[in-house]
Amino acid sequence: MSRSFRQDPSVAKQKLTRGTLKRIVVFARPYRREIAIFLTLIALDAGLGAITPLIYSAIIDRGITPGKTNVVLILAGVLAVFALVAATLGLGERYLSARIGEGLIYDLRTRVFGHVQRMSLAFFSRTQTGALTQRLNGDVLGAQRAFTSTLSSVVSNTLTVAFVISAMVSMSWKVTLVSLALLPVFIAPVRWVGRKLADITRQSMDLNAAMSQTMTERFSVAGAALVKNYGDPGREDAAYGADADAVRRIGVKSALYSSAFRIGMTLVASIAVAVVYGLGGWLSIRNELTVGVVVALVTLLNRLYGPITALSNVQVDIMTTLVSFERVLEVLDLKPLVQDAPDAHDLKWSAEPSSVPAIRFVNVWFRYPSAREVSLASLEPVATRPGNREADLIDHASEAGTGSTPDWTLQDVSFEVPRGAMVALVGPSGAGKSTTSLLVSRLYDAIRGEVELCGQDVRDLTLASINQTVGAVTQDAHLFHTSLRENLLYARPLASEEDLWEALERSQAGFVRELPEGLDTVVGDRGYRLSGGERQRISIARLLLKSPEIVVLDEATAHLDSESELAVQRALAEALVGRTSLVIAHRLSTVRGADQIVVLDEGRVVERGTHQQLLAAGGLYANLYAVQFAPSAS
Repeated sequence: MSRSFRQDPSVAKQKLTRGTLKRIVVFARPYRREIAIFLTLIALDAGLGAITPLIYSAIIDRGITPGKTNVVLILAGVLAVFALVAATLGLGERYLSARIGEGLIYDLRTRVFGHVQRMSLAFFSRTQTGALTQRLNGDVLGAQRAFTSTLSSVVSNTLTVAFVISAMVSMSWKVTLVSLALLPVFIAPVRWVGRKLADITRQSMDLNAAMSQTMTERFSVAGAALVKNYGDPGREDAAYGADADAVRRIGVKSALYSSAFRIGMTLVASIAVAVVYGLGGWLSIRNELTVGVVVALVTLLNRLYGPITALSNVQVDIMTTLVSFERVLEVLDLKPLVQDAPDAHDLKWSAEPSSVPAIRFVNVWFRYPSAREVSLASLEPVATRPGNREADLIDHASEAGTGSTPDWTLQDVSFEVPRGAMVALVGPSGAGKSTTSLLVSRLYDAIRGEVELCGQDVRDLTLASINQTVGAVTQDAHLFHTSLRENLLYARPLASEEDLWEALERSQAGFVRELPEGLDTVVGDRGYRLSGGERQRISIARLLLKSPEIVVLDEATAHLDSESELAVQRALAEALVGRTSLVIAHRLSTVRGADQIVVLDEGRVVERGTHQQLLAAGGLYANLYAVQFAPSAS
């Protein structure tokens, strides 16, 4: 009951989306048999709870008072049987509650996880990871309570109140009326303390979330490095200590109000019992009630106030679980920006030479989607801040018309990459090079124009077949916090030990043999136990295991020292043999041997040709080349 009053009462004022209840019933449908049995057991348990005090009355009035030993023994035996039945019912309720609850958690988590996995890259670029994780944890747990604790509590308390009041009225309407008249005295202080507990709990959650965020940022490898380079340990300790002190103080306050809650309930209930004993005793002396009836009334009264108090907050309980359910459904309703067309087919890649370009851009226009198009305000808190009108501005510009808006990242881009050729994309920062590579992998879709693989529009192809055909190596070689073996098998789960070592040798990653645990070496968070060059070579080995027909290299040698760059360049030369490649590079020395160089500036193709042709043209490429190599020449 204390948990119920810790919940935020303002949730009861929220409006549910139309149709939410029907959709919740859909999730419950696979468990309708278990739910029916569960509710039946709850009803039987509530009935036994109301009948037991009547047996107490019978033992006293029909057994002890007249001195009938056999009646006392028989009724005592009935009590023992009732206790055994109640225990069995309780065990059955707990089993069914767990079965229903854990089943719903599994269903919701797998549905949400699977759905989020299929969201476009734009969704992840805007969504706050912590908020998304909360949907998979806190909100899913809150949603499953709709069919377990909340459902059982509402049904059990409602039936208990109905059975108990019926039993009390049957024995003495006068005592029952006085007992019910005392309810406001009992409920009012409890609800007041409950509101305080809800406020304290909300503050505690906010404070703990802030502490958790601080630890998450400081305890990651990148965060720890930043703190060591720029931070002051004393200042960090003081800041964390201030947050911890606030948590400590709110914890003391929470303990105080929780104790007041329990003591207040016990005190008022004790006063009510005293009143019933006084009134019932007086009526017993006047022979209007028997002693057994008085005892039974007091026992029933003790069973009455708890459920009635819980029901007084039932709206908050129900709305809390329904809102959690709605927040889960909100994620499931968010459609992926990039998904298979209804009639999508697999990419047909022929091993035979073909005149059809491997990659072709035809008058491609692209801008990054707004928050309104790809995310939820509740998953992107910055979108809800006052004064943030980004989505409105972007939508207004799109409606205005024409492509002259400054929001375009790519504007009328056209070029081809022949089968087996290397084409390089170069240009100043922000020219649209990486964006172009994302369209090849179909992590985003063009707004206008077409992106083709082997003459087929990527929007007509299945994402799975594009994924099998296109492989990428970026400047941020991300590795999961697990072993080298598992990171490599992620690209090809059925690869043999020999396949792994062959890929490592071809990617110049022979250093793995020198590691004490070899392939079983755990690489750490984001692979930070390895150097940048080592991580990059592991990512190239992963690419070789995948063995795609098209390779996209996005600044694969950026931020590496000369020795690491040389090793990675050798690895890349091995990886590109016999494959079509689209290479993005700031270092022009890495693309001088490309079959063609496409120069981008402000989202447009401004030049194209070979290295020598572009130098001779004296345009943007020649200027970029002069800036990079003039210092070394001088």
